[in-house]
Amino acid sequence: MRADRIFAYGATAGLIGDLLLGDPRRGHPVAAFGRAAADVERRLWRDHRGWGALHTLVCAGGAAGGAALITRAVRRSPAASVALTAAATWSVVGGTSLGREARAIGGALAAGDIELARERLPHLCGRDPHSLDGPQIARAVVESVAENTSDAVVGALVWGALAGVPGLAGFRAANTLDAMLGHRSPRHLRYGWASARLDDLAGWPGARLTALLAVAAGGRPREAVRAWRADAAKHPSPNAGPVEASFAGALGVRLGGTLAYGGRVEHRPVLNGETGRAVETEDIERAVRLSRRVSALALGVCVAGRLGAALAARRIAGRRTTGMNVAGPRTAGRRSA
Repeated sequence: MRADRIFAYGATAGLIGDLLLGDPRRGHPVAAFGRAAADVERRLWRDHRGWGALHTLVCAGGAAGGAALITRAVRRSPAASVALTAAATWSVVGGTSLGREARAIGGALAAGDIELARERLPHLCGRDPHSLDGPQIARAVVESVAENTSDAVVGALVWGALAGVPGLAGFRAANTLDAMLGHRSPRHLRYGWASARLDDLAGWPGARLTALLAVAAGGRPREAVRAWRADAAKHPSPNAGPVEASFAGALGVRLGGTLAYGGRVEHRPVLNGETGRAVETEDIERAVRLSRRVSALALGVCVAGRLGAALAARRIAGRRTTGMNVAGPRTAGRRSA
């Protein structure tokens, strides 16, 4: 079976597995990777970019390299290759768990239980929940749903289409390392630099595809495009900016503003501030539904792209073969003359 079909069948099965089962409750490969990366940090940490780059190379390179070895080991069995792709996709995407956490917080807010909402918010993002009121929590949830649609689903599918199982594993490793090391704390300001830059590079294509699909699936394409063009560059993250801005326009809400992370306050520009309204609790459900539509469309785009690229490559190879067959007799004739 060709590699393009292996990805198509495996990625579809993996995304369906995530939809039906969510993340595995025990023995999650990403959690195991996180523990291994933390152990590497304990051994390598120095307040130096070079040591941080070595950490990134060991962990992200090891994940992608190990996945490549496993892929090579099962390459002669189409069934095993599809199963491996499905298992890898299920392991690295997290759309269902993202939606569940967001809805749990939305349910707590709808019931007026702000303390429960604050208790659950750290499961979704790293903000300080104790300083947030209900509308601020709702805004944080919508922003996290938007950003994680790219990080937890679309970006992984893009790299799976580009590089198969090693692409899936490498992207998730880069994203996990950024979450662990990429923030601007005194400990990780230099040591986490390489992890943050790798995540920016790896997340670039998925973030743009997520923004495009939010424009297509959000029901407000003009507003989404306007917010993306006007406000995305104002965001401190080169990848979160397009995603959050397009989601803000598609949902008709304002995102951004003042944020608190572990005692550190950030004043970010407002996204879709001209026409958007303040986020309400009901917008959490709307954001989750938009995330689901974007994820489904991303699977279709990535599968179609992989199949189309393979078809184009076969046609080019066929033309070259035909050209060689035609040119062969002519060359032989000139030599015999």
